[in-house]
Amino acid sequence: MTDNKLLHLKIKQIRQEASGIHSFELVSEDGITLPPFDAGSHIDLHLPSGIIRQYSLSNDPVETNRYVVGILRDEQGRGGSKEVHQAFRVGDSLLTSHPRNHFQLDESAKRVVLLAGGIGITPLKSMGHRLKTLGIPFELHYCARSQENIAFPQELQDLSGSGEIQFHLDGGVPSNGLNISEMIEGLEAGTHLYYCGPVGFMKACAQAAKERSDLHVHFEHFKVPEKEEGQSKVITDESELAIQIQSTGQKIALSRSESLIDVLAKLGVEVSTSCQSGLCGTCKTRYISGDVEHGDCILSDAEHAEYLTPCISHIKSGTLVLDL
Repeated sequence: MTDNKLLHLKIKQIRQEASGIHSFELVSEDGITLPPFDAGSHIDLHLPSGIIRQYSLSNDPVETNRYVVGILRDEQGRGGSKEVHQAFRVGDSLLTSHPRNHFQLDESAKRVVLLAGGIGITPLKSMGHRLKTLGIPFELHYCARSQENIAFPQELQDLSGSGEIQFHLDGGVPSNGLNISEMIEGLEAGTHLYYCGPVGFMKACAQAAKERSDLHVHFEHFKVPEKEEGQSKVITDESELAIQIQSTGQKIALSRSESLIDVLAKLGVEVSTSCQSGLCGTCKTRYISGDVEHGDCILSDAEHAEYLTPCISHIKSGTLVLDL
């Protein structure tokens, strides 16, 4: 079933879960148990065109025989979701990564609130299943345009016996839906808040959560958020920028515009990549020293002191020494 850390799976079932959203049930080709996953995990799908895309696992982590991903066909996206919807049929084989998790559920939490926008329901639904198993009380707020845009409605209703499930339909006008700021403002101190959804939704959640330092806030982006004006720092002397490999002492200069991945390739160092946008963690690399401008959306501030994602990060000044 495995080949160089990839899984050979087949599509057992494809279901329309909502308008524009299909779920894909993946099982092993030989019928054996799949590698386990935690709530909040995602996998890479290797598509026929050669591109790789990441999708959250939406099913219950106790299920060891299948992975279920929910995928919204995004007409304005980079093409991955459209290819999945167009290319794959029941019975087709495909390659995936093993599950990875950068959106970990804290299983010691006493109170949990899950806040989903659109297709952001996929990792939060898996968390709901796990919280039910653990007996941890939770609320799930699902924001969508209309009833037709609610994915996995029956499975979510089945969770209502263990948690409070609320649907917030705005008809395409966010101000007519859930007042995110008011909801977060009313949360009990110490609550663990998890949110995931489209860019505007994520921005609204982040802004509201800034006012509540007494909450434990967790989130996952599906798309790279836009940088605010003035967020990037200006490099005044690019001639001083360089990468050094700790194990060999190799050193190479680079310009601000060059990708760290490409420069490492010049040194004969290959780093595995996938999303190329700092969302998946495939290229997570430890560094010894250096002044780094981090561009990822997954590593914590503590992790940034030791790790970077070379697909999207840059050197601010001086030499970056990598633990390679």
